[in-house]
Amino acid sequence: MASSRRRILPPVATILALSAAGGLCWLGADAAARYLEDRSRQDVEQALAASGQDWVTVATDGLQVRLTGTAPTEVDRFRAVTQAGGAVDPSRILDHMTVASAEARTPPEFKVELLRNDQGISLIGLVPASTDRAGLLRGLRSETAAPSVTDLLETADYAVPQGWDDALRYGLRAVQMAPRAKISIQPGSVSVSALADSRDDKGRLEAALRRGLPPGVTLVTDISAPRPVIAPFTLRFVRDKDGARFEACAADTDEGRDRIVAAAQAAGVAQVPACTLGLGSPSPDWSDAAVAAIGAVAELGRGAVTLSDADVALTAPPSVEQPAFDAAVARLQQALPPVFSLQATLEQAPDATTPGPAEFTATLSEAQVLAMRGAISDSRMAETVDSLARARFPSVQADLTDNSQVPPGWTVRVIGAIEALDILQTGSVQVTPDLIRVTGTSGDPGAAESAAARLSERLGPGAAYELSIRYDRRLDASLNLPDGAECVRQLNIVMSESEIGFEPSKSAIAGDPAPTLDRLASVMAECADFQIEAGGHTDSQGSEGFNADLSRGRAQALVAAMAGAGIDVANMTARGYGESQPIATNETEEGREENRRIEFRLLSDYPVRSAPLPPPVTLAGVTAEPAPADQPQADPIGPMQPPAPPQMFGPQMRRVTAGPTAPATVGASEVFQTLDEREENIRLPVQTPTPDTPRPSPRPDEASAPAD
Repeated sequence: MASSRRRILPPVATILALSAAGGLCWLGADAAARYLEDRSRQDVEQALAASGQDWVTVATDGLQVRLTGTAPTEVDRFRAVTQAGGAVDPSRILDHMTVASAEARTPPEFKVELLRNDQGISLIGLVPASTDRAGLLRGLRSETAAPSVTDLLETADYAVPQGWDDALRYGLRAVQMAPRAKISIQPGSVSVSALADSRDDKGRLEAALRRGLPPGVTLVTDISAPRPVIAPFTLRFVRDKDGARFEACAADTDEGRDRIVAAAQAAGVAQVPACTLGLGSPSPDWSDAAVAAIGAVAELGRGAVTLSDADVALTAPPSVEQPAFDAAVARLQQALPPVFSLQATLEQAPDATTPGPAEFTATLSEAQVLAMRGAISDSRMAETVDSLARARFPSVQADLTDNSQVPPGWTVRVIGAIEALDILQTGSVQVTPDLIRVTGTSGDPGAAESAAARLSERLGPGAAYELSIRYDRRLDASLNLPDGAECVRQLNIVMSESEIGFEPSKSAIAGDPAPTLDRLASVMAECADFQIEAGGHTDSQGSEGFNADLSRGRAQALVAAMAGAGIDVANMTARGYGESQPIATNETEEGREENRRIEFRLLSDYPVRSAPLPPPVTLAGVTAEPAPADQPQADPIGPMQPPAPPQMFGPQMRRVTAGPTAPATVGASEVFQTLDEREENIRLPVQTPTPDTPRPSPRPDEASAPAD
């Protein structure tokens, strides 16, 4: 029995041992699998967290890694798969992620840049897909005659935004007006940056752009014109009992202008003065000379200084003591740059022996009729003055008397005054031995400075003058303001194109008049100061009296509607003409429709002044020297020609100091003639008419002028 048990035990023990080993192997394998799963999940989670993909949920199933969650975009989903594939074998990744629904698409920003220059036109930007690009190009080629039109536009298939079509059409018209421009077009907005040929051209372009602007479109303009050529390049600074001020100011650079303005304020100018930037400076050191000259006047306390090109004229009243004047002159001489020459004058008290009274006056009317009266040295000089006046004004009336006692240089002073008056639309001049006084009105805001420059060019240094010139914007050609006839023409165009109507047999306006009133308002913005009549007209149906009352009521209704829309109609009247002035036949419906109208008519060519003109620009001082003698001089009695830009002085020209110790080099201030010498030069070319050489017949507009 015992031996039998011993034979059974070894197989059982073997089975138990194998079972135990198998269990241990399973436990090890399960532990290893769990470790691999946990490690893979941790590695993937860390990789996703590092890339900001915290919306992903990671789960493992054996060797497989399952990604779930809602990706914000398809790009985010792809990035999550890529990041997980970098942490474990990409073949183990199971992508169970979804992508959030895409939101409604936002239209892009439509914009067109139109660039035009002498080489052609380029279109750059983004337009709706429905835009007729071929039509745009055809229109630009036919309307602008540009050498080339380049299409660089892109399209997007979105709805056309509000205001886009009106802005695009207006932008295409604007590029036709401006040959050198950049025009930016956006829905409801157009921006025009352009370069004009001149100040007048700038005004005309701005006015044309405003007239064509459609309702609902905003216009922004940045139109620049080249700096004007100022000849002579002039600056005048005065300090007297009325205070310190500029009577003329020109600068060549922004920095130089700032220095000049700062010097003027330090010398007593209360407000920031205006100073024109221009071309034609005789030296890069212009601002240095101007600042030094202004400082000299400030040091004296009273006086005036004028810079005309490279010539500097400093004057002081008799109240300034001689030692103080000499010291200021010496310091100014040292401060002036080498190109500039100085002439300094300390005025003396009036001398009782000054030649007797002499006076010349001239008046220029609105009709451009010049009336002259006063003393002239002799008949030959009277003929010279008369000839010069007739060369500049359409009609001349002269009442000149011979006076051999006039001071030396009298005729030159008279001619200079007439040339200064030629700048004005209306005005007068008065010439006395001590002063030239010019007053009047001009459409040029710089007329006072121009008149002073002409006096300097004609008279040379030392002639005293007073200028009082008003600026009238109605006369300013650069603003391109319409006259009365143009105002009426534009108003009638608006009415002929409008859809405004009236109820049958009534004066009540039918329909919406707002679009027409908006167009009338844009015209009346610059026309309200003209006397204009709104005349009503009817067809021949009905009685004559009824039609007269109906036409008058309709005209009054339109004027009342204009006033209600905020339009200034203070100078507008309403009148009814009934059927008395047909413009078409009353036998057809089409003709009767044309006869039923409101027509504007100009009552006076002259605007009504609802407000006084601005205060005049007043200048007082003495003239400076004109251009140096080595430059061409204008014919003393010939028509005034536009002066050429001043030339830079050569390095051999040196500044001349005043006083007995002046260096031997002769400066520009020492080569000009005195006024009496200039008058002698005037005498030379004048020939006395003889019976064999009759004087030319007067022009038709001079036929009514009295004989001289």
